[in-house]
Amino acid sequence: MILVTGGSGYLATHLIALLLRDGHEVRTTVRSTSRSAELRAAVRRGAADDAGLEIVIADLMSDDGWSAAVAGCSEVHHVASPIPVTQPDDADELIVPAREGTLRVLRAARDAGARRVVLTSSFAAVGYTPKPGAEFTEEDWTDPDTPGLAPYPRSKAIAERAAWDLMAGADTELVVVNPTGIFGPTLTTNLRSSTQLIKMMLDGTMPVAPRARFGVVDVRDVADLHVRAMAAPDAAGKRFLAVANGPTVSFLEIAQILGPPAPTEEAPGPDLPRPIIHNDRARTELAWQPRDVKTTILETAESLRDLGLLPGIL
Repeated sequence: MILVTGGSGYLATHLIALLLRDGHEVRTTVRSTSRSAELRAAVRRGAADDAGLEIVIADLMSDDGWSAAVAGCSEVHHVASPIPVTQPDDADELIVPAREGTLRVLRAARDAGARRVVLTSSFAAVGYTPKPGAEFTEEDWTDPDTPGLAPYPRSKAIAERAAWDLMAGADTELVVVNPTGIFGPTLTTNLRSSTQLIKMMLDGTMPVAPRARFGVVDVRDVADLHVRAMAAPDAAGKRFLAVANGPTVSFLEIAQILGPPAPTEEAPGPDLPRPIIHNDRARTELAWQPRDVKTTILETAESLRDLGLLPGIL
């Protein structure tokens, strides 16, 4: 039995569907039974038979249910929380749930004798402290005390550091996946941050592209990397950056891939460094082969259309 936490999420639904298609029995957690029907529908959209899926109730902010959730599971995928569209005024609104929720899952997995946990962290825990050349590998860390750092990257850096500290010396192995901006087809109609951004570009809600430079990775490729990171013996104790091959992009370049009616102008401001993010470790050690950015962006929009979320647009 394999446990995937936060089963109704954007990445989790893809990961669950992939594991089920591969013939595994999967248990997943949700905060409320009201999410179960939507979760099963999403998994079926991912071409998986949900008969092999067990859904249990557990909340990251409560100890209740976690011992039962991890019982009998030798493998645990703790999947990341979504990126908020707007940053909260109080950083602890993100930091406390990210850190305490991660530690709660890891303790339960460790105490249950799980073989390995693969944790979704984020590039936000790697590359949000400026460095000369803006070139990043898994050796880099975001410093939570970086002046002006937003609450989200602070929360991811703090939570991942806490995870490594907790699992140091434990029999349960830890592997961390650090994705850049996750895009790609959605299996759920409950849109998360990146799919919301694509919808906003196409429905006129975002008339001007925000000024930013960042890495993109396909949600399906992050799910695949999770599976590879769980299986590879030598992955234990390592971080793996997840980013598509090629240069990083801007929101304006994403809009240009989408075409009309996406924005044609970028918000004014100074030129920003275009980060260089290396995925060599995942490609060489795990034989990971990510999709190209254009395919990912176009198929994100197609999935929104197919789910009826872009009426009158596509």
